[in-house]
Amino acid sequence: MQNTVLHKADTRGHADHGWLNAYHSFSFASWYNPDRVQFGTLRVLNDDTIAAGMGFGTHPHDNMEIITIPLEGDLAHKDSMGNTEVIKNGDVQVMSAGTGIQHSEFNPNADQRTKLLQIWVFPKVRNVGPRYQQITLNPEDRNNKLQQILSPNAEDAGVWIHQDAWFHLGKFDKDTETTYELKKESNGVYAFILSGTVTINGQELETRDGFGIWDAATLDIKANTDAEFLLMEIPMAQ
Repeated sequence: MQNTVLHKADTRGHADHGWLNAYHSFSFASWYNPDRVQFGTLRVLNDDTIAAGMGFGTHPHDNMEIITIPLEGDLAHKDSMGNTEVIKNGDVQVMSAGTGIQHSEFNPNADQRTKLLQIWVFPKVRNVGPRYQQITLNPEDRNNKLQQILSPNAEDAGVWIHQDAWFHLGKFDKDTETTYELKKESNGVYAFILSGTVTINGQELETRDGFGIWDAATLDIKANTDAEFLLMEIPMAQ
């Protein structure tokens, strides 16, 4: 299929550190694949499971938009801007690292794991002032439709980032269909299937598969089973 890239779930990078079980859709840490460094301005898509009571110590970031989507359990966050928060399944968090930020993240629960997606997107402007945003989503707003969870605009639904990007979550019953219209002509979309089987523009995708597509104005989406998925529309050029 032209203008597409398929990343099957079992081709992702994998690192099991005991306290952290991580899958990388794009090159990250010790896993490097020259063909999978990024998709447009999408640099990192990590599918992480953090053991009870464990987490990431304080570490720095700069000039990156960092989006965290908890899928199960809680994640405690603390940063150099003075934010001390807990994000839960149903929340979405964004940090614009900009000129520089330090933060830590850990699972505050002693009896359950935390599962999350962490996503890094290159910003369209460098060296902005660091910022933090966290919201709670209504999961009913994605039942058999696309729920916008991120955009470039502070007034729109979801969080906002310094990039011409739009993210949507869908939770579709079997045989539900929809069409997604790209917001910007030069953008592409990277779809990540959280559960179930979905067909996008003729490509069948299974749980944890990733599918990138560009030079397309619309996406035809059908859930072949009950399914959940994330669509990330992002610029293809930095």
